Amino acid sequence: MGHEYIMLFCFFFQLFARLEGRRSLRDIEPHIFPDGAGPVQGDVVEFHGTEGSGKTETMYHLVTHCILPADRGGLEVEVMYVDTDYHFDMLRLVTVLEQRLGEDAKGEDSGAAVEPEERVRACLGRLFVVHCSSSVQLLLTLHYLENTFCSRPTLCLLVIDSISAFYWVDRSGGGESVAKQEANLRKCSELLDRLLRDYRIVVFATTHAIMRNYGHSAQADLAAMTPGPSEPSSSSSSWRQWSSSHASNFDKAYLSRAWQRLVTHRVLFSKGEVTKDRKQVFSAACTTTSTRGTKCSSFCVMEGGVQFL
Repeated sequence: MGHEYIMLFCFFFQLFARLEGRRSLRDIEPHIFPDGAGPVQGDVVEFHGTEGSGKTETMYHLVTHCILPADRGGLEVEVMYVDTDYHFDMLRLVTVLEQRLGEDAKGEDSGAAVEPEERVRACLGRLFVVHCSSSVQLLLTLHYLENTFCSRPTLCLLVIDSISAFYWVDRSGGGESVAKQEANLRKCSELLDRLLRDYRIVVFATTHAIMRNYGHSAQADLAAMTPGPSEPSSSSSSWRQWSSSHASNFDKAYLSRAWQRLVTHRVLFSKGEVTKDRKQVFSAACTTTSTRGTKCSSFCVMEGGVQFL
């Protein structure tokens, strides 16, 4: 009888999620996403780039915006962070949070001196972190998380950092069969597809650039993504053709087709030049299946997090 009550409970939460929908993340960061084309329920955003190109710092920036309270300009939603690289840095995230809360608290009376610590704790209460050490464990974790999404309608964002962590291990274990090499990621993608449909969550996932065309600079990579003045902008139907025809070895998609079919937004990160005041500049170029052209932005990583230029 207890099991039947749990199933009924999950059914009604699932029904609520389908009918009411979870909060949209459309306006999470207008510097990165095209106007009116930010991620909404059911979208998958892939952050792609080489190591040290700003992906993780940008992810901390976006996660912070999600878990910040509404009165501090945040979305006040819950985030599930799946760390497959074991690179998640809680201290760094707390530093970014404290900076954001400190900036918003300027001008308040000194009697609220203890408030930032309490607010940081409240923000972290909206963040859940799990670790995975293999693609099989990732698949089992996604199965386990289904009950969590079922029971927590305020859990809007699933972060997988990174979805490509086990690419080489799976390729080695699959022998010469491409189907076996991609089997676990395909199953993960199929399960994610169901979670996206049933619970209307948003997925952010990072992918590593496993190959590099050293004959192209970062600026050349971005230039290849941006239509010239005499070229028509890419339509949603030609977005995937652009991905395969204009991508260099650095930015081309290499994961299974099951995963590529899920992706609605792709953000390509690259490292730019150093400014006169010795600040490293990073670039992000976003394309989507629903808009034309490419949204480009530049940013620096400061002590308090990402700062767009």
